[in-house]
Amino acid sequence: MIFTPLPLSNAALIQLEKKEDARGYFVRTFCSEELLLNGISFSIVQSNLSYNTKKATLRGLHYQLSPHEEDKIVYCLKGTIFDVIVDIRPDSPTYGQWFSVELSEAEKNGLFIPKGFAHGFQTLCDECEVLYLMSTSYVPEAARGVFWNDPALSIPWPLQEPIISDRDQQFPCLYP
Repeated sequence: MIFTPLPLSNAALIQLEKKEDARGYFVRTFCSEELLLNGISFSIVQSNLSYNTKKATLRGLHYQLSPHEEDKIVYCLKGTIFDVIVDIRPDSPTYGQWFSVELSEAEKNGLFIPKGFAHGFQTLCDECEVLYLMSTSYVPEAARGVFWNDPALSIPWPLQEPIISDRDQQFPCLYP
């Protein structure tokens, strides 16, 4: 696993190292020792799989309130997604800034998302599968979000007319 720090404090891109032979390939998707060597303390409490049938599906931007904030590691197991994180920690030097990256089955890359970030993605093809490794269990009462199309953030979602849930359409902007 190769870790690249991102411009948003504490977030990192994870590049998986593929070992290939005639049978196929093998990749390690989680190693607490390697994470610790890169300054990330992470325990998996919950694992989620999101299956998205249609291209342009948009999920997010989601987070949980304290004390249920969560670290996440996200991988796209099938297809390609435009993945976005937004720093929503008011005391952070990168508050209100966002970062995006394409995560894909082909690239074998992932994203470490620290507590205090909103997260969302848009599928760039049909039939995408996204795996989330979570440091905290989901608590419905703590679930919140930031409006995916907040004009102050100006996130350049790649596909117009996203397929998005009613709930995600109702989230407030980061800057009211």
